[in-house]
Amino acid sequence: MITFIKNYFRRPTPLEVIAAELAVAQLSKLEAETAVDYAVSLVRYNDTRIKRLEQHINQYKEQS
Repeated sequence: MITFIKNYFRRPTPLEVIAAELAVAQLSKLEAETAVDYAVSLVRYNDTRIKRLEQHINQYKEQS
């Protein structure tokens, strides 16, 4: 119990601070990569949608 309290109030070593900051940076990178994956999928979705809608427009123009 006393060891826990001592460890709670002690200052972290530089290595512990670096390790904690590295973990945060890695997590941030993973979150950003997830956002990129999502954005890329939205672009693909809208590209497909645009092509489909353009085909419909061309079909209606040909019929007129």
